[in-house]
Amino acid sequence: MVESTPVGAARRTRRSTGNPPPLPGAGELTSTVPRQLVHRAAVAEVFLTDWSHVGDDRLRMRAQWPRAHSLYRPTLGHYDPMLAGETIRQAGVLAAHTRYEVPLGHRFLMRELRITAGPEHLTVGERPLDLDLDVTFTEVRGAGPRLAGSYHVTARHDGHAVATGGARFTCVSPAVYRRIRAARPTPPATRPASAARPLPAASVGRASDADVVLAADGTPGRWLLRVDTGHPVLFDHPDDHVPGMVLLEAARQAALAVSPGTAVLPVSMDSVFHRYVEFDSPCWITVDLPDSRRGHPPDGIRVVALQNDERVYVCELTLTDLSAGPAEEDAWNR
Repeated sequence: MVESTPVGAARRTRRSTGNPPPLPGAGELTSTVPRQLVHRAAVAEVFLTDWSHVGDDRLRMRAQWPRAHSLYRPTLGHYDPMLAGETIRQAGVLAAHTRYEVPLGHRFLMRELRITAGPEHLTVGERPLDLDLDVTFTEVRGAGPRLAGSYHVTARHDGHAVATGGARFTCVSPAVYRRIRAARPTPPATRPASAARPLPAASVGRASDADVVLAADGTPGRWLLRVDTGHPVLFDHPDDHVPGMVLLEAARQAALAVSPGTAVLPVSMDSVFHRYVEFDSPCWITVDLPDSRRGHPPDGIRVVALQNDERVYVCELTLTDLSAGPAEEDAWNR
């Protein structure tokens, strides 16, 4: 998974000084961080609201999840853990720019991305969910344009761990990235989704066919990845390959497609990105589900993406059945 900011943006950033002082009678004021620092074009897709550096390799951040999102909609009154995945991605990019001085415009090659969420703390309330993030970097190599390493994030609300996760990444300059990608054709500005009929939106936990990234091909447990570069969330800005968050969404939808009912929530996703997923050839999404669990909501699924007969992406998911009640939620606290 590769992330970048617009070429030509400012090359240096400053440490956050926190929220501006409140106006008289206005209470606490909050705004999102600059969208360029988290590689988003739309301000509406920025979830981070503040950051500060508390140690050589540690930062504290704040985030907010909306009660309703155009794509990551609640399931039975629970936040979609995909919000955690995007928040963790944004936290790593923000830290790289502000703490490790990676210039804007450089590319982030995401090798791994991990998410674990506690369903008992994902309930949508009367206000958007405000989160405190503890971000710790490990195995840091290089600095600035040549930064590489791993980081871990714990997201808390009122002292409770709502989600944890992390990632492993490498940064490369625009010139290096151009050399890496020189042989690839330039994709069209917009590429509508494949004409293949999408799976029913409700079967993959989405409200609209426009949000479905899988199309059935007649083989059980295998689907064609539907790529629509005009999607306002999954393709927030143009790129020369399929973004990693599209693959996470495909894994999530595949897991729900083989799980009966509508109360299933993915509470962990461990993703490994082996190669870029290109626009110019079909990508197949497959599910490895033990026969012993067919017909039951599974608690463990492996999703593999294949392109040109090569494994390009693997995701191990754990699901929970929200209709099971507190017994399922207790596992997060053990």
